[in-house]
Amino acid sequence: MVRRSTRPLFAAVAGLALVLTLGLDVGVTTPRADASPPGAKDVTATLFEWSFASVARACTDTLGPKGYGFVEVSPAQEHIQGSQWWTSYQPVSYKIAGRLGDEAAFSSMVSTCHTAGVKVVADAVINHMSAGSGTGTGGTVYSKYDYPGYYQNQDFHSCRTPITNYSDRSNVQNCELVGLADLNTASTYVQSTIAAYLNHLSTLGVDGFRIDGAKHMAAADLSAIKAKLTNPSVYWAQEVIAGGNEAVQPGEYTSTGDVDEFRGAFDLKRMFTSDKIAYLNTWGESWGYLASNKARVFVDNWDTERNGSTLSYKDGNTYTLANIFMLAWPYGSPNVYSGYEFSNTDAGPPNGGTVNACYSDGWKCQHAWRQIANMVAFRNTVTGTAVTNWWSNGNNAIAFGRGSGGFVVINHEGGAIRQTFKTSLPAGSYCDVQHGDPGAGGSCSGPSYFVAADGTFTATVGAGDSIALHAGART
Repeated sequence: MVRRSTRPLFAAVAGLALVLTLGLDVGVTTPRADASPPGAKDVTATLFEWSFASVARACTDTLGPKGYGFVEVSPAQEHIQGSQWWTSYQPVSYKIAGRLGDEAAFSSMVSTCHTAGVKVVADAVINHMSAGSGTGTGGTVYSKYDYPGYYQNQDFHSCRTPITNYSDRSNVQNCELVGLADLNTASTYVQSTIAAYLNHLSTLGVDGFRIDGAKHMAAADLSAIKAKLTNPSVYWAQEVIAGGNEAVQPGEYTSTGDVDEFRGAFDLKRMFTSDKIAYLNTWGESWGYLASNKARVFVDNWDTERNGSTLSYKDGNTYTLANIFMLAWPYGSPNVYSGYEFSNTDAGPPNGGTVNACYSDGWKCQHAWRQIANMVAFRNTVTGTAVTNWWSNGNNAIAFGRGSGGFVVINHEGGAIRQTFKTSLPAGSYCDVQHGDPGAGGSCSGPSYFVAADGTFTATVGAGDSIALHAGART
């Protein structure tokens, strides 16, 4: 999601941006679509507006050791100048010359993350260019509809007015998202130019792409672009916000890759704030969502944390518990969002994206919180297993297993619960990875629980707290 840099129009644009983000958003050979991120580790950490050098350190220090399979990085391409976060989403060229680092820093980051065992997903802004004129972060002088070396007037759709009607497919996909120059992605030249940029990122080692604003491009156009890639089977995740009776729906895009399942995030907020988490025992496809092997799930992202349509770090342990549930539950491929504190929703990243240390300068580092980060190994351990031994108190305390691989308890009640839980875990002692880290030789820096021969263990779980045991953390 993006906003204009032209301040006199901001009030109107911001109002439209909110509506868009809440659910209105914002003859080729069909390439094979990977059903989920390739490899056994399917959890992505989105390090929003982190500099590439900072991402590289996170891969080495946290993401690799904790078992994350992917890191998603913010747009690399040159963009309009300005301190606001959304300037990253108004490109002016395909040079790697944004505020987060140059091409050398980007290439080094990819190499470092690969060494740490983490694949890299690049956020690609290919639906549009900028909303105005000026000089970009890499020195490119541009004007709307004229981007030297890339695009001129004929490369943009003829509709030069903002999107207003989400019941009209042409309006959604051919007019301008909050005034941004809308590329004619049906054009062979435009498709080839976009593909050349994505192929360049691939030569630098990128493993996949997150397609920003996919809803605003015809699915056939995206299929044609992907078919022009050097590796048309590359991992591909698309931003398509589901919205009521709109003309464009998420299911149209599953032939080219995964799709971000916004409905899951909206419903997690509802279950954890106004309904009962006991209802989550069927969360997934039966709720009308995309097929599990096509869905990327998340608790929040940079748009939704700002417009309030999902939970965010401001929701305290409710937010943490929702992330724990998402990581423990066998639906979709989880995406853990990691951003920074804000009071002004336009505010750009602290220190221009440089993270000197987690939990300083406003960086929240949700990907590194023990209760979230240790659930990545839990998920990697239980992959391929179904839910077993579901328990709930009928309200806001739940527990469930993942076969013989793991068991999790989530207490969203206002007080502690004490319960004997039935599991399918083998008998033995297990580190509670919610309150400690497993170490060498079966050690645990926190409490452990003993599972009896009949698969039971008894625990007291505090209000807003949780327990997680898994076969990879036996003591």
